[in-house]
Amino acid sequence: MAIITLTTDFGEKDHFAGAIKGAIYSELPDVRIVDISHSVSPFNIPEAAYIIFNGYNSFPKGTIHIIGIDSELNEENKHIAIKLDEHYFICANNGIMSMICAEIAPEKIVEINIHDKVETSFPVLDVFVKVACHIARGGTLEVIGKLITEIKPIKDIIPFVNDEKSQIIGSVIYIDNYGNVVTNIKRKFFDSIVKGRDYEVYARSYKFKTIHNKYCDIVNFSVSPEKRNDEGKGLVVFNSSDYLEIAVYKGNPETVGSASSLMGLNLRDTVTINFSKS
Repeated sequence: MAIITLTTDFGEKDHFAGAIKGAIYSELPDVRIVDISHSVSPFNIPEAAYIIFNGYNSFPKGTIHIIGIDSELNEENKHIAIKLDEHYFICANNGIMSMICAEIAPEKIVEINIHDKVETSFPVLDVFVKVACHIARGGTLEVIGKLITEIKPIKDIIPFVNDEKSQIIGSVIYIDNYGNVVTNIKRKFFDSIVKGRDYEVYARSYKFKTIHNKYCDIVNFSVSPEKRNDEGKGLVVFNSSDYLEIAVYKGNPETVGSASSLMGLNLRDTVTINFSKS
């Protein structure tokens, strides 16, 4: 049984997500549809790229992923279908796949060219669904598009390192539901630069000298709970996806605040790591 996932910025209020599911079921009644997220910030390509990059590989090989972000067709925003890591991705060629493609080379990319048969102002519904159902039936990519070799890049995937290797300059690419701030600095990249040196992480006026492996690493469990005062403390951690993340322990954007709200950190803000000379 085929699995089709949906990642969009449509939200839950409007009919869009439901209409897409209905169209898929009309063509393939036995398919399984899984929502990865419909809460991507509108037109936020880096945010969507982070979500799909970290979500797709939990699904079985052969899964088809529809990504409905900034998908209006125009001369600068063509539609593509990609086979990568034995998964299929259908989206606009707007950089959204470049985070995954930076790690894993695509097996095949086609630029979708069935639009002459489908006139639409809602391409996710009328084009992406048809392509997904075609693939789910065992169809090949060449039938729905022409082979291409490159996709558009996304800016700021890789952080900057100065010539002296004494500083990494990264940026915020994602803010999660807890208000934790995710940067584009990955653990592997950091490890290749640090070389056992001391370091300091700077985010606006905040400075951190330790990167933790778990959020609770800042808790002193030898002290009784009423004396710890650990909730609301800022910390830096490599998260479950191995990205450098600035967090507030047990933060909540709706109540006590979060790393984003309390530290004033927003998407594309700079986060810097300075290394000692020795």
